[in-house]
Amino acid sequence: MKSTFLNFVVFSSVLLFLLACEKDTTEEISFDYEYYDLTPGRFCIYDVVDIEHDENQAVQHDTTYYQLKTVIGDTFIDNSGRITRKFLRYTRDSIQDNWLLKDVWTTLIENNKAELVEENQRIVKLVFKPTYEKVWNINMFNVSSKINAKYAAIDQPFTIGNQVFDKTLKVDIQNFFSLVDDRVKYDVYAKNVGLIYKYFKDNTIANFDKNTIKKGKELYYTLVSYGIE
Repeated sequence: MKSTFLNFVVFSSVLLFLLACEKDTTEEISFDYEYYDLTPGRFCIYDVVDIEHDENQAVQHDTTYYQLKTVIGDTFIDNSGRITRKFLRYTRDSIQDNWLLKDVWTTLIENNKAELVEENQRIVKLVFKPTYEKVWNINMFNVSSKINAKYAAIDQPFTIGNQVFDKTLKVDIQNFFSLVDDRVKYDVYAKNVGLIYKYFKDNTIANFDKNTIKKGKELYYTLVSYGIE
């Protein structure tokens, strides 16, 4: 009888230990989806610098400054039967102007991929969980040329003006320089916010000279405010 009781105590202890381990393991699993915040009403406002280069135009380097506001909108079912969110984009020339709706894009997280449909092109912005080993083709779901992205920084602080973000991701998209090409593209995302900085430069240059731009585009987003509407 005593042996049976001891066996029961041992079995119960082992079972409780295994359940506790399973609970701890479950609690520790995190894919860091918070870096691509799809909370309804989440908005981000950016100062934007948009530069168009063309040596054949009267204005060879045409620079435009404006503000962009993105808002996570309502859900709907897409053509693949997936729950998708509207991604609303508003612009204004200055803070004194009213916001004007520019685009209605769509976005979701599916199979550990953050997807954004921009101008009818489905782009894979992030893959989860972020690790330095991950490399992905941002155009895997469209017909554009293959572009491999990777994480250059994970859970690192990043400062924009007087805003300090404790945990951010830096996604390197392109970094290519040649006789006639100057391409640098990367995004920075903050946890519980989303995109906070974009650097996009895709220029055709002359004879390795980055300052002699024949044609191209530059686009820079800098986050100025964010919140929930």
